[in-house]
Amino acid sequence: MRSICALLLCCVTSVPVVAQDKVLPPSKVDFSTFMKLAQEVQPYRQQRLLSLDQFLEAAREPGAIVLDARSKEMYDEMHLKGAVHLDFSDFTQARLDALIPSKNTRVLIYCNNNFDDAPRVFATKMALPIPVADDTEPLTLALNIPTFINLYGYGYRNVYELENFVSIRDPRLEFEGRVISERGRRP
Repeated sequence: MRSICALLLCCVTSVPVVAQDKVLPPSKVDFSTFMKLAQEVQPYRQQRLLSLDQFLEAAREPGAIVLDARSKEMYDEMHLKGAVHLDFSDFTQARLDALIPSKNTRVLIYCNNNFDDAPRVFATKMALPIPVADDTEPLTLALNIPTFINLYGYGYRNVYELENFVSIRDPRLEFEGRVISERGRRP
């Protein structure tokens, strides 16, 4: 027992100590550049919002990809039929290139905030009201916006977004996933 304690004490005391005052480099987070990119994307995105009918028609075009960037858990629960998945937190140039090799591919995106009537699998993201001037409305946060900005930043310029808030019971929509398999129908 003493030899084990002596060995542990020896190991612990031989670990180099890093100076507390060592200056570390800044992270690779560049808010200013992101904001410039977001300002460039804003008018571009406005011209690429598709109604449900336009979105579904575009999804049928050869080579088009419907991308679901929600969590894998929510994607597995229920997603638009034929959609491919890449969790937004996993976006890297290499992973996007593997999933969407051509920057000219038509990429169609949607998120939780596009669908109603299924809060468990398409949960609208709401933040508490933050008083800004006289506006105290809740802030609706959507995955579509950072997804669009990031795809654009990675060089994809053929991106389109579903504009509408649609009931999952809309007969034009087809879903797949665990919820559909278990119940044989929409939730």
